[in-house]
Amino acid sequence: MKAEYILLLVFSILFSCSSEKEDDSYENISIDFQVPSNFPPISHDLANNPLTEKGFELGKKLFYEGRLASDGIVSCGFCHIQEDAFTHHGHTFSHGVGDNIGTRNTPPIQNLAYQSAYMWDGASTHLDLQPIIPFTSEIEMNGNFSDAIAMMRADPEYPKLFNQAFPDGEVNAENMLKALGQFMVMVTSSNSKFDKYRRNEVGGTMNTDELEGYAIFNQKCSSCHATDLFTDNSFRNNGLSVNPAINDVGRYRVTELEQDKHKFKVPSLRNIEKTAPYMHDGRFFTLEAVLNHYSSGVVNSSTLDASLSENGTLGIPLTTSEKVKVIAFLKTLTDYQYLTDSRFSEY
Repeated sequence: MKAEYILLLVFSILFSCSSEKEDDSYENISIDFQVPSNFPPISHDLANNPLTEKGFELGKKLFYEGRLASDGIVSCGFCHIQEDAFTHHGHTFSHGVGDNIGTRNTPPIQNLAYQSAYMWDGASTHLDLQPIIPFTSEIEMNGNFSDAIAMMRADPEYPKLFNQAFPDGEVNAENMLKALGQFMVMVTSSNSKFDKYRRNEVGGTMNTDELEGYAIFNQKCSSCHATDLFTDNSFRNNGLSVNPAINDVGRYRVTELEQDKHKFKVPSLRNIEKTAPYMHDGRFFTLEAVLNHYSSGVVNSSTLDASLSENGTLGIPLTTSEKVKVIAFLKTLTDYQYLTDSRFSEY
C-alpha cells in the first residue's frame, strides 16, 4: 500500500511538471485575418509577424500595462479608450505621465493593417515599431526598454506569456513590440450600419437622410476620405489656421520638405461620432464645427490642398440641409461591435 502511494505521488508530481511545461510552451495557433469584402487589401505585411492567439493575448495585456510607463500608470489604453473608438475623448491634447500634456489630439486605433504610415505626421512607417514613439516620449509614457524588460522578467506571468507567444520565448523589446503589433492589427472596425448596407446584410437599411448624406459625401468629401476605410492615407493641408502657440508644421517635421508644411494625415471617418474633439490639435468639438470649417473657414496658404481651392473658391460649399444630411450619414459609420468587443477590452 505504501509503495502504491509513493508511485501515485511520483506520478502526480511528474504529471504536474509535465502539464506546467506544456502550458508554458510555444503555442503556434494562428489567427486567420479576414479582410471584409467591402475593404481594400491590407498594406501591412503579416508574414513578418504572423498573428497567433497567444501573441495577440500578450499584446492586449501589454497595451493595458501601466507599469511600462515611468509612473506605473499611463498605459497605451490610458489614452486609447475602447468605448471612445480608442481615442482620449474630450481631451484636446493627449495626456501623459506627471500630468504632461502633448500638442496633438489622440488618434483612434482602428484598421491599422490597411495603413503604411502612422501618427499625424507619418513619423513611423512600420506598425510594429510605432509604439516606440509614445512609449519613449517624455510627455507620454516616458518609458525605457531596460526598465520594462526587467519588470516583465521579474513578473510571475510575463515569462510564461512570452514563452507561449514566441518560438524563442525571450522577454525582450523585439517580442514586446511584435505582440503589441499583433494586437493593433486585430483592432478592426468593419461592422457599422454602413458596412452592413454595403454588404447587403441585416441591419444595413439606411434612411433617406443617411442615403442623401452619403451621396453628398461622395460628391464633396470622398476624394480625401476614400474607400470604405474613409481615408486615402495621404497627408494634406486642410486649411486650418496655424496655432501660433504650437506652430505644428505637421509632415514637414518628418520630411523637411517645404511642400509638406502644415500637412497632416487624412484621418479615417469611421466611428467619427465617438472621437471628438477633431483635427490634429482637437480644435473642433462637434461635427457641425468641422463642416462649418470646410464650408466657410478654410484659410489659404501655399500648401493648401488643391481640392479646397478649386475654381477660385475656398473650401467646400455646403448648405445647412446638406450638413445635416452628411452628419446623419457619418453617424452610420459608428461600429458598436468594435466599441464593445471583449477581445479588445482590458477586462
